[in-house]
Amino acid sequence: QVQLVESGGGLVQHGGSLRLSCADSGRTFSTYAMGWFRQAPGKEREFVASISWTGGRTYYADSVKGRFTISRDNAKSTLYLQMNSLKPEDTAVYYCAASRLTYSAYVARIADFGSWGQGTQVTVSS
Repeated sequence: QVQLVESGGGLVQHGGSLRLSCADSGRTFSTYAMGWFRQAPGKEREFVASISWTGGRTYYADSVKGRFTISRDNAKSTLYLQMNSLKPEDTAVYYCAASRLTYSAYVARIADFGSWGQGTQVTVSS
């Protein structure tokens, strides 16, 4: 079972950086593909990035490509999202999620994910 807890959110200025972490207190983190989503006020939850269970494949939304980097440390059961060159439009609650199926490579739809964290707020001031 996957139990996810995000951390690392906060307030940052336009152009700044933050690194989000997502720790899994379960025992099977390494067998799941993982992803980051975000939801801004009044908007639907949207895909940000995902990473295969091995860490060998990563996928990004066009809006964050080149600025954000997703990574994982399976030995620490932790997922990361390094966010650079932040913009006010990146302001949202960020959620980490684990895939429904084990040993997944490509996952990007909300329906592909079965376990979610509680979210962490990221606010980028202009």
